[in-house]
Formats: sequence, C-alpha cells, structure tokens
Amino acid sequence: MASKPGERKLQILQTVAQMLEQPKGEKITTAALAAKLELSEAALYRHFASKAQMFEGLIEFIEQTVFGLINKITQEEKSGLQQAEAIVAMLLSFAQKNRGMTRVLTGDALVNEDERLQRRINQMLDRIEATLKQSLRMAATQGEMGEAVDVGAHANLLVCYVIGRWQQFAKSGFARDPVAQWPAQSAILLDK
Repeated sequence: MASKPGERKLQILQTVAQMLEQPKGEKITTAALAAKLELSEAALYRHFASKAQMFEGLIEFIEQTVFGLINKITQEEKSGLQQAEAIVAMLLSFAQKNRGMTRVLTGDALVNEDERLQRRINQMLDRIEATLKQSLRMAATQGEMGEAVDVGAHANLLVCYVIGRWQQFAKSGFARDPVAQWPAQSAILLDK
C-alpha cells in the first residue's frame, strides 16, 4: 500500500503505462485501471480529477525525460552533427525502453481523449524539431554539412523518421525494434 504523498499517484501512472504496453492496445478505462490497482474508481479520482490528467502526468514524465536527455546531449557534444545523431538515437531508445509511452507519443493512446493532449504531444515534437534544426545549423557552420543544406527540411525529415519508427514499433505489437537499423539509416539521413 502506498504510504508517502505522491506514491499512489506514481503507482497509478506506472500502471497506466504498463496497461499501454499491451500489444492489443485496448482503450484504458478508469474501471479497468481501478480493477488492476484493486482500488475503487472514486479512489482514482482522489488523485486525478480525470483520465486526461493521468495522461497529462505521463506526457509530463516524457517531456521531462526527453528534454533532460536532449539538454545533456547538447551540453556534452560539441559537434552539431553528432548532437543530431545522438538526439535521434535517444528518441528511438526511449521508445524501445518505454513501450507504453510510445503509444502516447504516437497518439494511439490519446484517441477519443481530450484533444489538448495531442496538441501537447505536437508541441513537444515541434520543440524537438527546433532543437534538431539548431544542431544541424551548427553542423553547417562547423563545415560538417554543406552550407546550402535546408536545415529546416532536414530537421523535419529526422522528426518524421522518428515518428515513423515509433509507429512501426507500436503497430507491430512492439516487435519491430525502433533502434535496429539506426546505424545504417543514420549514415543515409545525416549524409555521413
């Protein structure tokens, strides 16, 4: 039994993430979640006012983790091209390690939920694209890429690649490893 403040809340979020890892990808209901936790639905609502708040908690975890890792990469890696490569590899690895979160990132888990949740994911992806654009701009000034390269188009291509790999992973019931072909594909995508 959770005893510390916030512990039950964390347990609820972990259970939602575990339920999202099921390959069939069934809709998560508060009744099913309460049954899995051996709680009443009323007890769930003491911690979260709505199911949307539960998903917001998951999205907040994703954002904190992903942007914390991106900040670490951009601080430690001085090469713009290496930054971009490391960011994409991290995004693929994050999905590999957090299957349920991948369904949130692709929007699969957000179907029929409050549309503001998908908007928040879209904003997160826009921020990732802006960071990749910055890294690629730095790569161009460092002579790692042609200066005529369209960094906006290139950053968008990398984000589209990541989303596509996440989709393949989720739609395959988590059988298609998102990281599997990254070494070969990075050479193509980053023109190395």
